Amino acid sequence: MAGSYAELDGKIWMDGKLIEWGDANVHLLTHAMHYASAVFEGERAYSGKIFESRKHSERLLESGRQLDMEIPWTVDEIEAAKYETMKGNGLEDAYVRVLAWRGAGEDMGVSSARNPVRMAVATWAWGNYYGDAKMKGAKLDIAKWKRPSPETAPSHAKAAGLYMICTMSKHAAEAKGCSDAMMFDYRGYVAEATGANIFFVKDGEVHTPDPDCFLNGITRQTVLGMLKDRQIKVHERHIMPEELEGFEQCWLTGTAAEVTPVGQIGDYNFEVGAITRDISDAYEKLVRT
Repeated sequence: MAGSYAELDGKIWMDGKLIEWGDANVHLLTHAMHYASAVFEGERAYSGKIFESRKHSERLLESGRQLDMEIPWTVDEIEAAKYETMKGNGLEDAYVRVLAWRGAGEDMGVSSARNPVRMAVATWAWGNYYGDAKMKGAKLDIAKWKRPSPETAPSHAKAAGLYMICTMSKHAAEAKGCSDAMMFDYRGYVAEATGANIFFVKDGEVHTPDPDCFLNGITRQTVLGMLKDRQIKVHERHIMPEELEGFEQCWLTGTAAEVTPVGQIGDYNFEVGAITRDISDAYEKLVRT
């Protein structure tokens, strides 16, 4: 994509109807712009079908509840809005962004119970999140920021505010010539990348962090099912930083990232091995069936 996202042509679904892309605006005093009272979903459609669409819609509503923000649309209504937006933009292979937020209203302090909850859906064409990393493996930095404790934030919600440290970490990584950054959690265990879960391979077995303080991604859950079907032993556990040296393969999972091999994290190198290639290829087939 070239140019600004604000200048694309097309339609955006907003609060119940399709409007022109350039008209999808909010007031300066929208609560979410000041206090991060927003939740969202990122989804991909393949040949006109959004992969695990209902799971994403269900998670959006649950994320809203965790932020004390009841979203006034049902799963069925959200599903209809997504497909209406894709149709309105003439897209079958697309990235789908659903956003719900507290709008402008009677409150403009920290409290916002009297402000309306709004929702929008945008769709656009989006290629590989990490460019050519699918072939040679992405290069990751190690972030200085850590995923927060569940006692400090609703860490299992897909909440906009939780991505602030992800943005800073990804910017720092890109400045070093990396595609992304791997983050530790508040205890010092390996957690995830800035927008994707992480898997490792050692001696034919898979190791992945226990998502006890970060999002248990829908793509992550899909890949765990694929590994189970292949009878590959999986260890969901706390992973110490010093273990990175002993892992042979690594990949990331996420709706945008899909299944992306990792070739390097900091000073640690990984091969794009057989298990990584198999899972990546199988995921590509699965989402198109």
